Amino acid sequence: MNMHAVRQMPGVPSSKEILGIQVANIDLATAIRLLRGFVVEKRFTKICFLNAHNANVACSDPEFTEALRDFLVLADGIGVDIAAKLLYGEPFPENLNGTDFIPALLAAEPRPLTIALLGAKRANAEAAAARFSAFAPRHRFVVIHDGYFSPEQEPSILDRIEALRPDILLVAIGVPRQELWIAKNITSRHCTLPMAVGALLDFVSGAVPRAPKWMRQLRLEWVFRLLLEPSRLWRRYVLGNPVFLARVVRQKLSPRAVGESQP
Repeated sequence: MNMHAVRQMPGVPSSKEILGIQVANIDLATAIRLLRGFVVEKRFTKICFLNAHNANVACSDPEFTEALRDFLVLADGIGVDIAAKLLYGEPFPENLNGTDFIPALLAAEPRPLTIALLGAKRANAEAAAARFSAFAPRHRFVVIHDGYFSPEQEPSILDRIEALRPDILLVAIGVPRQELWIAKNITSRHCTLPMAVGALLDFVSGAVPRAPKWMRQLRLEWVFRLLLEPSRLWRRYVLGNPVFLARVVRQKLSPRAVGESQP
């Protein structure tokens, strides 16, 4: 894994390094205020979310790790909270998982925005756009394409995004493809905030159910997902979570200094 120094994201008060990746050490209100400011200023900023699985992927994919240097990375899930507690003595201020964060951001922004959706199955993307529209009718939601496009289709997809120039582009094509695709293809010509959002459109559409509220409050949503799709997710959680924690312990024991980054 590439462990060289990572860039502190301008405008972020501080961050915590988790396995070589700087994760913004901010609460929900601060994150929303920050992103709303980026939209107003037309300040191009790539956004993604780090959880234990993403961090594990980054450990075996130097290209992914390098790409994340140019993203504002938000903390997602109990795994990175445990890591922060082990490494810094305290967890992140709040869990900023995309499934809750994106609706909160849209609800907090009174000005009408244009939001483009790219990814998932077409039916799920359309259903997510409809649900978003019902939830936040002042915003405009446009489905660009499903997530099953070929390299030959990319130029037309990018042309459509550039012509639309949305305030926010939600890219839901899986880790690490979505982050690498944004890093390779998306610039300030295309949008203001490209956001790598994983399974967000599947959750919002209702195609994939979320855990009951009590499980989410107890930070056990990963258990619900594992029970729902054991054959697909057992490696991620049953094997991946212990591997992630072992890597965090190794970081803590590393002679390299561990500290909280300041701007």
